[in-house]
Amino acid sequence: MSTAGAALERCQWPGLSDPLYAAYHDTEWGVPHADDQRLFEKLILEGFQAGLSWLTILKKRDAFRAAFHGFDAGKIARFQTRDIERLMADPGIVRNRAKIEAAVSSAQAYLKLKEEGSLAAMVWDAVGGRPVVNAFASHAAIPAETDSSRRLSKALKARGFKFAGPTTMYAFMQATGMVNDHLTGCHRHGTCARLQRAFTVPVR
Repeated sequence: MSTAGAALERCQWPGLSDPLYAAYHDTEWGVPHADDQRLFEKLILEGFQAGLSWLTILKKRDAFRAAFHGFDAGKIARFQTRDIERLMADPGIVRNRAKIEAAVSSAQAYLKLKEEGSLAAMVWDAVGGRPVVNAFASHAAIPAETDSSRRLSKALKARGFKFAGPTTMYAFMQATGMVNDHLTGCHRHGTCARLQRAFTVPVR
């Protein structure tokens, strides 16, 4: 199915005016996966999104990838003061010192977690081992956080991850297909639901 036409019915949030946002909605948002590197990147970017719109982050995503060495956790975890200052001077990213320092702490936490298992197994455990397919007809019906996002937030914070509050984690869960919050009238709801049913959830 082509996703290029404006006639396609979509969720309300990407709108029709920004093709980058529409493409993200049509190809990435809600697609389940278990790639630790991609999940780590998304965790960090969701943290930077706090208080901002996802479109702001999406437009800066390539700059973030360059500034954070492709989200190589081993490199980020070793960032020193000079690296923080370099990032604070980079107009391509969100220049928020607390969020930049949080990314360093989260990278260190991620590396420790990888010594025991995978990030994918840990985050997917928050939804009880299987994707959740919701059936919301309007954006107003979608919660800002859930029991699952609160469990995930608590678990990540306990391991040292920063900017991992329950609302941020619910946005993360929506984006990574842990929950399907495409509206029932959206052309991606059924597609993502099929991908979720076929998805093999990683185990610890």
